[in-house]
Amino acid sequence: MITSDEIESYIQNIPPAPAVVQEALNHARAGDLTKASKCASEDPALKLYLKTLMNRPIYGFRNEVSDVAQIFGILGLGASQQTLYNYLLSLLTPKKWELFSLNNHQFYDLQASISKHWEAILTHLKINDKEIQSAITLIPASIIVCESLFASRKAEVAQLRSVKALDFNTILFRMSGRDLFDLSGEIARKWEMPDRIVTLIRSASGTVEDLTGQERVLAQWMHLLLFYELSQPAYVSAGLNEFIDFKIEFVQNIYESFAQVVQNT
Repeated sequence: MITSDEIESYIQNIPPAPAVVQEALNHARAGDLTKASKCASEDPALKLYLKTLMNRPIYGFRNEVSDVAQIFGILGLGASQQTLYNYLLSLLTPKKWELFSLNNHQFYDLQASISKHWEAILTHLKINDKEIQSAITLIPASIIVCESLFASRKAEVAQLRSVKALDFNTILFRMSGRDLFDLSGEIARKWEMPDRIVTLIRSASGTVEDLTGQERVLAQWMHLLLFYELSQPAYVSAGLNEFIDFKIEFVQNIYESFAQVVQNT
């Protein structure tokens, strides 16, 4: 079993944002991209991360983009803040994935694709909210936490999968009393995100009842996006699709619109 204390201890031990990254985040939250990019330029590791991420195939740039101010200018305010959260994830990413059949290039591609498509969705919905845009980073963060929690229990996880044919999300819940979305909510609190973001990420599971208005709309689009992304062949092979119990009835009214947004991104 994975105890609540163990999970809470692990999440509490997630390193806080380095001072330079925290300052850049604060400037981004305040709407000042110039100061945010200046701060980010002072951290060599962050500069390398931004350059590596922005030159992934999903962005489609013909020429290499390396200047931080240019990168932030291309991304815009919301996506720049989101990318800084993605950088925090890179500090947690294991050097070698023990449980999920992933490598870090695949994981960074997942981050980039989810971020880009979520940005397109919010543009389609005419929602301009930096915190909501950053919320999508929480799912990759939770995958890293699951990798760390499961890695020391590989034999137990393998037995549950072979004998009872359980998916990873069910195993996580049986062993800890939490699912992937619960972990995301706890990480959101660790990173001092607003309570509404905790609510949104948990609602994206598709199991929360009585959702209305914008809260329901965002939960539907996020649920469908996560299913779409984690159903790509590389992530199916890694087992990541098992964390999403697809609720087709929850998203059926947006399915055609979603397909159009993703195809045009």
